[in-house]
Amino acid sequence: MTVTDQDPGRTGSGMRHFRSLVVGNAVSAYGTYLDMIALSLFAYSLTGSATHTGLFMALRLATSVLTGFGAGSLVSRLDRKRLMVTSDVSQAFALIVLVIAPATAQAGLLYAVAVVTGAGATVTSVALRSSIPEIVGQDQRVRANALLATGRSLAMVAGFASAGVLISTVGYTGAFLIDAGAFLFSAAVLARLPITTRSRRPAGATDAAEAADSVPGAAADAGPDDALRRPGILAAQLTALRYLRLTPVLLALISLRAADAFGSASHNVGLPVLSTMLDPQHPAAFMSQFWATWAVGNIIAQRGVARWARRTGRTINERAFAAGAALMSVAFILTFTAPPLPLAVLVATVAGIADGFTEIAYTTRLQATPDDQRGYVFGFSATAENLGFGVGMVACSFLLEQFSPLTVVTLFHGLAVLLAVAFLAALWARRRTTT
Repeated sequence: MTVTDQDPGRTGSGMRHFRSLVVGNAVSAYGTYLDMIALSLFAYSLTGSATHTGLFMALRLATSVLTGFGAGSLVSRLDRKRLMVTSDVSQAFALIVLVIAPATAQAGLLYAVAVVTGAGATVTSVALRSSIPEIVGQDQRVRANALLATGRSLAMVAGFASAGVLISTVGYTGAFLIDAGAFLFSAAVLARLPITTRSRRPAGATDAAEAADSVPGAAADAGPDDALRRPGILAAQLTALRYLRLTPVLLALISLRAADAFGSASHNVGLPVLSTMLDPQHPAAFMSQFWATWAVGNIIAQRGVARWARRTGRTINERAFAAGAALMSVAFILTFTAPPLPLAVLVATVAGIADGFTEIAYTTRLQATPDDQRGYVFGFSATAENLGFGVGMVACSFLLEQFSPLTVVTLFHGLAVLLAVAFLAALWARRRTTT
């Protein structure tokens, strides 16, 4: 399925500027992934309490969930570029304050850092994903999403791989200052880029046929003037739901993404348990091998999709996302059967490929939404994804006390597979009735 052509000059300059944005975002993502390890370890070393460490991580996740409720309204009303710059600077400032604060105050400040970093990450994600079609043009969004995902995947590998080395060599203070520098670099890159992050065309003019799906006039029914007359967090969710009610395929897609996040929580919690069971003396060995192989598959998928999009000029639909989500869940279930090494490498690679593909497919499909509704939809999506992951983390933590990792992961990811198959069946039936 092809999309509406854009002005060639705008597309060319948009992609050129977007590549610079990808570099800045990758550096910022490196800081985020380094944070995930450094802040958690620092919380434990400072308090000596697993409970406080758990509370710190839970607060950061809860902040991300709650921020999703208001993020749609923020990115629909305020300048998205300025929001992203502010988020990066705020996270850098929080880390610097933590470093220079007296040791007696750092335990309390950790919770403030959890709030700032959790909120900042969500706002940046919603603002950036909402802006991509306006920066590069609708016809380039698949390539742009693939570039962005590749940068973040490389940042994740670098962040996780370097965290231990950095903490052991420069300490927590040095690691936090590197984190802060990464966020400030991203903010500086964004601030200097002459990019447009909001549509200047009439509402609903962008890819309206694709976005409205089965209900013509959906964008017009949920217009921007109505949304702007209803400020507030609750109104932002109602605005998103009003549009999604008129485009039920997108509501089903977001529900499937939330179920996918729910399933992903099981392998994130279960992998350390499985690694310990396989090799109690070196519990990190299997985990490191898996995530390294997964990252390779992830990057292969992202680069492959980018080349395919550049060559064909086509985009990705919801059927491709559902098929990729089902394949990813099956691959994670097979991982927990502890197959022989060659098969384990293959399964991890497939999991990475499917994960990378579904990320691009999902983001690209939601970006077909008209600009006046896109921020609300991505805000709603962020809430659904973070809530699914958070609930999954809590639920599987309790279940792993009673059942094997394979049982828990099969249950959680099996639900995602069933919903993906049901979604594909519904799309097939709908297509049959309309032909």
